[in-house]
Amino acid sequence: MKMDNPQGYLTTISPHLREGTRTPHIMWIVTLCLLPAAIWGVYIFGLGSLLVLTICIAASVATEFIINQLTGRKQTISDGSAVLTGLLIGFNLPPQLPLYIAVIASVFAIAIVKYAFGGLGSNWMNPALAGRVFVLFSFSGPMSTWLMPHTLPDAVSSATPLGAVKSGLQGVAVTFSNSAEALAQKLHELKGPMHFLATKGYPVSGFDQSLTDWLNSTFGLSIHKGYFDLFVGNMGGSIGEVSVLLLLLGTIYLFYRKIISWHIPVSYLGCFAFLVWIFGGLRFDQGLFSGDVLFHLFSGGIMLGSFYMATDMVTSPLTRKGMIIFGVGAGMLTYLIRFFGSLPEGVSLSIIIMNMAVPLIDRYTKPVIFGTTKKE
Repeated sequence: MKMDNPQGYLTTISPHLREGTRTPHIMWIVTLCLLPAAIWGVYIFGLGSLLVLTICIAASVATEFIINQLTGRKQTISDGSAVLTGLLIGFNLPPQLPLYIAVIASVFAIAIVKYAFGGLGSNWMNPALAGRVFVLFSFSGPMSTWLMPHTLPDAVSSATPLGAVKSGLQGVAVTFSNSAEALAQKLHELKGPMHFLATKGYPVSGFDQSLTDWLNSTFGLSIHKGYFDLFVGNMGGSIGEVSVLLLLLGTIYLFYRKIISWHIPVSYLGCFAFLVWIFGGLRFDQGLFSGDVLFHLFSGGIMLGSFYMATDMVTSPLTRKGMIIFGVGAGMLTYLIRFFGSLPEGVSLSIIIMNMAVPLIDRYTKPVIFGTTKKE
């Protein structure tokens, strides 16, 4: 039925109030927030890492440009989404990775994951993580070869802290496989991941040693050496994931601009840390409630994943309740993969699995329309 509108008001569907921020603005702000971590990665790993980042960005932008040209779409490379995708792919790759693998990861992310489903806003999986996982399983050798930072001049190990602990514990289990009692005793002697890395000679910077010694002597603490290197980023790993400090600095600005909310990162990190605290010490025969939470929060890509990738607006839930469910699920899966899976890291797979669950989460957490009752 047509209604009279003598006042001449314009009748439209919601939303009626719009915030001024647009997609390109968000993409370029997130890219800007990632630059400090990118610069640090190039500094500690050398110009080869800069080449990997550059190739990933160039391949992503070129792929989007070509697809738009071939399909007659309006060019969208200026919105910054392809640049951000390429940068995040580079962040998740080893510093010395062969460049053709970086190109494959970028083309797969844009052409298959993003545009096969309609482009930005229609993809159901985070393109950067999908590109990274695709080349991880396709080129497991190069994707598992790491470069130690030049800031540790005496470094001879080429494993990440997570990888060193995972492979080291497997070696201990093989050595004492004939005696469960001897294995338990050996694991108990290792105490935890930081002590284990120290026994294996994992390199520590002079800054970390001096600061740790000062804190222990001044305040009577018993902190293991290595935590400050993990926090600052003096360790082996992917180009952009190593510096927790710089990633957090960029995150502060994202919160300030309200580009991300606390729901996914806090529930993700909180669930993961809680499980590590309760069960993490069992692998070293230390009992319950003895897991090394700081080691697992500062190692691997969980900080990068929780703040910059799990919070992707396209592939995360719409409601606050859904975001919390998403974060808890990702935290639980990350814990399970890290501690019981064959891979030392589980962030990428965890977020992708939860991406697939987003439609279901949205369906069961959507708010009830005003004036109606929720269906049983």
